[in-house]
Amino acid sequence: MRRSGRLTPVVLLVMSTLPSPRVDAQAAPGDPVHPSSGRAAYARARQLDAEGNDSAALALLWYASGAAPHDPDIQNALGEALARIGALDAAIDAYSRALAERPEFRKAANNRILTLVKAGRGEEAVARARALVASAPQDADRHFTLGLAESEQDVDAAIATFMRVLQLDPGHALARYNLALVLKRADRLPEAVETLTRALEIEPRPEALYTLGVIYWQQGDTDAALRTLRSAIAADARYADAQYTLGAVLAARKDWAGAADALRRAIALRPGTPGAHDTLARVLLQSGDAAASAAEFAEAARLRRRAARQQEAGVWTAVGSRTLEIGNAAGAVDQFRRAIAVWEEYAPAHYQMGLALQKLGDREASRSAFARAAQLNPGLVPPPPGR
Repeated sequence: MRRSGRLTPVVLLVMSTLPSPRVDAQAAPGDPVHPSSGRAAYARARQLDAEGNDSAALALLWYASGAAPHDPDIQNALGEALARIGALDAAIDAYSRALAERPEFRKAANNRILTLVKAGRGEEAVARARALVASAPQDADRHFTLGLAESEQDVDAAIATFMRVLQLDPGHALARYNLALVLKRADRLPEAVETLTRALEIEPRPEALYTLGVIYWQQGDTDAALRTLRSAIAADARYADAQYTLGAVLAARKDWAGAADALRRAIALRPGTPGAHDTLARVLLQSGDAAASAAEFAEAARLRRRAARQQEAGVWTAVGSRTLEIGNAAGAVDQFRRAIAVWEEYAPAHYQMGLALQKLGDREASRSAFARAAQLNPGLVPPPPGR
């Protein structure tokens, strides 16, 4: 938890290059083969996720969960994938199933606590985090998880908890970083700057530079903000948030050309971010390019609509997948149809529909659903009939 990933307040893409799969039961030599066991599907899902094909990975994790419902690793991975699409209640259920099978599964326990926070169930998150601390009061990482849970509930308690982490482990860079975030939220900006400076001395991470740049901007020191944000980008050229904020600071200084360049880099790194398109639209309008500005405003609106549809479709698909797991294939089909009605291009809904129809014995409709899923996402290879 503390040694990998971005330093975000709550810790934690390219399409697969596989050829389009066949949708009949006989695979030709060289065709991708669907992993027929739960563990094989889990392994393939991890590979797809590493390749950036998170849609196909999620569909395979749903399949793996049904094939191996008592495998805690699969349930935890499914929970992480569900949390990414905003299906938070379904993610919490998956983490709970993982912990029912392996009560000491720390990663799943931490994931459940942090997802409870995101779902607005902060009191439950804090209670579970305190229980973890009570069972091992000298464990700095358990205190750290508690601090994250408290951050959305009680700023003073979170500050005290992160300070306790640093007493137990002075080199805990994530605790120092998150302490700075909470201090920033409490408008204790000088203390936040001092804490981030200390964190950078321990571990010069681009996330800490980015947050420091944001604070300098809030304090009105745009020169320091620009210098620090550019340092964050130098440390990680693919840091989209830093590029986006750099563009906003340059726009505040009326450097329209520089702002547009930074915002376009942010969009290239993360094309689906509506806010970057909105900000670029305003910059282009100020620089006199009304036509390009209108196009960017339209794209921002389109992305917001798409994100809302995708999230709703993902939630319906999550509900349907759980319904399918408990043996109600007909009920699942209805829920998958709702998902597809919300967003027809959501490949996992078509894939799960194929599984449900396969369970019901409707082979022709099942093949059609799998074919549509594969058309939308070539990484989605249908399972053999009868699985």
